[in-house]
Amino acid sequence: MNLYIARHGQTKLNAEHRAQGRNGEPLNEVGIEQAKELKKKFDAEKIKFDYIYSSPQERAIQTAKIASGEKNIIIDNRLNVYDLGTADGMLMSEIKITGTVPDMNVYDGVEKLEHYKERIYSFIFEIIEKYKNTDCNILIVGHKDSTGMLSAYFEGFKVETIYDDYLKLASSNCGYKKYTI
Repeated sequence: MNLYIARHGQTKLNAEHRAQGRNGEPLNEVGIEQAKELKKKFDAEKIKFDYIYSSPQERAIQTAKIASGEKNIIIDNRLNVYDLGTADGMLMSEIKITGTVPDMNVYDGVEKLEHYKERIYSFIFEIIEKYKNTDCNILIVGHKDSTGMLSAYFEGFKVETIYDDYLKLASSNCGYKKYTI
């Protein structure tokens, strides 16, 4: 089994250096072109995806459809972007960060890191169990935080506190990593 873990293309909020959570934007023109370039890379490597999973966010679904050339995308809510609470949409330079997350003492509704890790790991454990004895290619499209958390899992990077910077493992817009199980 080959897992291709990709981040969505650029949006207006990415370009403005704003925190983009669940109130995000669709892909902008740059993001659409990035997704088309990602498709070209997959086509050049002759990669055909057997299964395509995406976050429920429109920007991830758009990227999954464009990059894979498929319309049949499996939406999994566990891949949803980290909930930034009331920091969602703010300029990154204005957000008070504690470790890797918006300060929960300042912003309401920020998801607890352990809950986020639990849902991302629940997803990947299920995928591995379901497809472990198959020879298939799976595309997973998510966000900066989910590409970072999934990479942390596969690369053995321990994420136990908000100070464990798993985001350094995240992909850039329409960047991807391949893991073979």
